[in-house]
Amino acid sequence: MQQSLTRSLVFFISGCFLLTLFQPSLEFDLALYGAAVDNGQYWRLLTVALVHGGWIHLLCNILLASLIAGSLASYLFNPPQTFAVGASGMIFGLFGALAITGKRMGANFKEAATLIAINLAIPFLIPGIDWKAHLGGLVGGSLAALLIKPKKAAWE
Repeated sequence: MQQSLTRSLVFFISGCFLLTLFQPSLEFDLALYGAAVDNGQYWRLLTVALVHGGWIHLLCNILLASLIAGSLASYLFNPPQTFAVGASGMIFGLFGALAITGKRMGANFKEAATLIAINLAIPFLIPGIDWKAHLGGLVGGSLAALLIKPKKAAWE
């Protein structure tokens, strides 16, 4: 059975996290550590995504919530024969989190809404793009950002 790249990445990232529970030094080997990058360990710029600071960090990751919401929307609202690829649903989740977080901070919501609207229009102009995954990711990232209760900011 062929698995999607996204599912494989989620499995791989979760597996790396589990490995760090049994081999704690692996987290240090994969984490972003500036001094190590300065010494030529450039892979750390990518492997940082494979380690997390505990279960809460892994499970509450906005990217993960966006990915799952986008994939679920695509799965639930497309015909079973639909073949989907890409991480754009997850990226749309970041758009949603940006809009929610920006609004909380007093930023101009029009700018985030314009970015979202332009990107939501693209699938209707270019056939074959899964707008349902985009919308699902947007909702997932927005909800994840709403659930995060920020502490009182220093600028308030």
